[in-house]
Amino acid sequence: MTGRQQQRLVFVLTVVIGLAVATGLVLYSLEQNLLYFYSPTQVVNGQAPADRAFRVGGMVVENSLVYDEDNPMTIYFAVTDYQEQVELTYTGLLPDLFAEGQGTVANGRLRADGIFVAEQILAKHDENYMPAEVLEALEKGSASPIGVRMSPP
Repeated sequence: MTGRQQQRLVFVLTVVIGLAVATGLVLYSLEQNLLYFYSPTQVVNGQAPADRAFRVGGMVVENSLVYDEDNPMTIYFAVTDYQEQVELTYTGLLPDLFAEGQGTVANGRLRADGIFVAEQILAKHDENYMPAEVLEALEKGSASPIGVRMSPP
């Protein structure tokens, strides 16, 4: 192999290794920024990550909305997939269509005590729409909702 061929080979190998490293970094970054959806049953069963943000969704449990007396912007509620339910807390303005008995998806993190701290609440936008993840989770559940009144922690 001549000196010129060796230079070309080193150059090509350097470019290929550089592209592989760049692709790996991009994929790692995307993985860290994805918000996976988990149903309440998956959260209760410990399948949801404890160390990163994710989405949880279902139907808002009837009679579960409780406003914090000290901070009226903080709300406690539960969502269900008709098998299990997860307690959530959220501080901020709720979407206009957010209500008990309606579908919702929340982005946030799970605290050590099992309460999901939502950073964003998404509500359905009309009576014909429900997020696909929520619809699928509800179809796997039973036909009767779980109704439990919550009190603020």
